[in-house]
Amino acid sequence: MSPEIIEIFVHKGEGYNPFFIRDHWQVAQLNHIVAQDLWQIEKMDMHRETDEIFILTKGTAVLIAGEAEKEGFLFQCIGMQVGITYNIPANAWHNIAMDKEAEIIIVEKSNTHLDDFVYQLLTDKEKQELNVRILAAIKGI
Repeated sequence: MSPEIIEIFVHKGEGYNPFFIRDHWQVAQLNHIVAQDLWQIEKMDMHRETDEIFILTKGTAVLIAGEAEKEGFLFQCIGMQVGITYNIPANAWHNIAMDKEAEIIIVEKSNTHLDDFVYQLLTDKEKQELNVRILAAIKGI
């Protein structure tokens, strides 16, 4: 059998790397960067055209979802478990807080990282509330 049949993809650097793009979908890996640090989240993201699948493969990470209300975001945070598949539906505000060892596989439409994203910066009050919720998610409360 020819060894070229099996393709292998590895991302050891920081941040986001879409390493497999085919037929309108992609698999990417997100590794820790300062903007995704557990205590450095400053914005929420949204994708209009795709759900986004997240699978933690290593480290500690908290998946954050939010509803934009008049008074600010209402956050839902969940401590991710290795090997569990999580979905954020299209048009849902979200982000991921990660420790330095975290590695996450992402599956989404192929244009997501190029032109299907909007973001909203968090206020200082929202950041404080989010950090409380992240801590609770890490502790499992």
